[in-house]
Amino acid sequence: MQVLVTGASGFVGGRLTSALVEEGHRVRAMTRRPDAYEGAGEAVAGDVTDEGSLRRAMEGCEAAYYLVHSLDAADFQDRDAAAARTFGRAAADAGIRRIVYLGGLGDDADDLSAHLRSRREVERLLGGAGVPVTVLRAGIVVGHGGVSWEMTRQLVAHLPAMVTPRWVHTRTQPIAVADVVRYLVGVLEAPEAEGRVFEVGGPDVLEYLEMLTRVADIQGRHLFVLPVPLLSPQLSSRWLALVTDVDVQTGRSLIDSMTNEVVVKDDAIRKVVPFEPMDYDQAVLVALGERAADRRRTSGPGKRLGLLARGARS
Repeated sequence: MQVLVTGASGFVGGRLTSALVEEGHRVRAMTRRPDAYEGAGEAVAGDVTDEGSLRRAMEGCEAAYYLVHSLDAADFQDRDAAAARTFGRAAADAGIRRIVYLGGLGDDADDLSAHLRSRREVERLLGGAGVPVTVLRAGIVVGHGGVSWEMTRQLVAHLPAMVTPRWVHTRTQPIAVADVVRYLVGVLEAPEAEGRVFEVGGPDVLEYLEMLTRVADIQGRHLFVLPVPLLSPQLSSRWLALVTDVDVQTGRSLIDSMTNEVVVKDDAIRKVVPFEPMDYDQAVLVALGERAADRRRTSGPGKRLGLLARGARS
């Protein structure tokens, strides 16, 4: 199958393009800078805000993956809605038979955060022009390079003690990025997946506090946490920006969502793509191993020795 992957240079998209190529699919990796693309598949120019570029990128494709969002912008809801409408129209015009979208977990009966409401709106708008949309809803995706995972890892790495808001006791169901990719590949050709919404997660349901302490335990660190009920989302996001690489706007969007419980209520995906996802500890170990390998690739021997001599804080 010839497939378009948006966000092909991103955390999930980069892994997905490789997995699709390994499965024998012909992949068009859409990027705004094709000359700089170094991943799997054929790089094609495209921008989700430019309908003409989308039609050209989709030409001859049978399916398209939509892995785009704008959390780092204050007006991300408007941007994501406009992009989803544009993508849905272009897909219909290009004859795309299926769109696959990675969205967010969360119970619609809850008071969903702006981030999760936006994900739901994108689900609806992508199919507005008539192309069937297969949706995978995930919570925190654990893997090297993922924003939520990096926030977790850096908090544990930089702070032996931390003051935290009430959201540390919210339950979530994290999933390894490799398992998300396996589900994304698995639904592509499954007839029973067309037009359906699936919830995906690993086997562990954990509070955010448990996730932090498990990462600390795996790395042999001791973590002291003092929850403070009155710590506002705005203060929390500024605090995150001080101690991690996550910018204030992205941090605010993520923290707002952490007040919503995000656990799998329907495991129908397990019948469509049957396998056993890795548990949280395994996912953490894989992510830490990927980070170590990446640091070895990007650092010279002299630099690595210098980092070791200084204790390599992060």
